[in-house]
Amino acid sequence: MLDSAPADVELLRRYRRGDAEAFGLLYARHRLGLFRFLCGLCGDPALAEEVFQDTWLSLIRSETELREAVQFNTWLYQIARNRLIDHWRKQGRHQARHDEYDEQQHGEPDAAPTPEQQLSLTRDQLRLQAALDDLPAEQREVFLLRAHGEMELGEIAELTHTPAETVKSRLRYAIQKLRRLLADPAAAEEVSA
Repeated sequence: MLDSAPADVELLRRYRRGDAEAFGLLYARHRLGLFRFLCGLCGDPALAEEVFQDTWLSLIRSETELREAVQFNTWLYQIARNRLIDHWRKQGRHQARHDEYDEQQHGEPDAAPTPEQQLSLTRDQLRLQAALDDLPAEQREVFLLRAHGEMELGEIAELTHTPAETVKSRLRYAIQKLRRLLADPAAAEEVSA
């Protein structure tokens, strides 16, 4: 982000004063990472979309002013995490996982992959999702917050109410397991079988 770009908190303040363009900038900055985080956590693109929309509505409706010590990113992901947990509680489940997840491609519109490339991408996506599914929930959440939320370990610790050293360990174990599973295609296939 450029130094001259307005901070997220300032964009939210401007939006609340009637500047719709400020919300557009804020949304553009965080939409992809937030959606990927929710998809990775719940494994259901339809549910992720529902929670994603609910998160933005909650943010808009909130009259809370962010404390300067709280990062906007942390606050946004906390709202999303809480909305997903609320959904699971309403459904009587602690966590929902699906065997397949087909993430949309966000590439150049003119650079359509060949059928061979598309098949390879689909296989890679399935391997990655199978490896993510094999992680314990706590490790998966920390990994997704770091990868898609681009959060620092301290922010993740604050958001998950977990000691920073525990977050660090969970992230390390998640990365080690993902590397092992993704380095060995047979291991990833065993996970998904």
